[in-house]
Amino acid sequence: MSDTALCALADLESPGSLAAIATVEGARTAIMIIRKDDKVYGYVNSCPHIGAPLDLQEGQFLSLDKTRILCSTHGAHFRIGDGVCLTGPCEGKGLTPVSLTVQDGEVFVSSSS
Repeated sequence: MSDTALCALADLESPGSLAAIATVEGARTAIMIIRKDDKVYGYVNSCPHIGAPLDLQEGQFLSLDKTRILCSTHGAHFRIGDGVCLTGPCEGKGLTPVSLTVQDGEVFVSSSS
């Protein structure tokens, strides 16, 4: 597990999202942290279509109704639970997952990432 917490779980609304920089597979990587109910999901902040960051405003990754992850560049929608693209030019592709854990109310990158 990472030595440094990415955020406090209390910093995330449910549903809600935050942007962070984390060490993933030895490299500093921009990631998104998404909370839905009691679960926290992590993905690399890079659209599989053109590699652009998904957030138009930092840390805002969810659709207006907060049911999907939204790419601000071309409007693709991704499922929160697995990052699969449901609509848009990258339909069927997926976001790169980042394994997160919650410990003592803090969110960390899992040691397997």
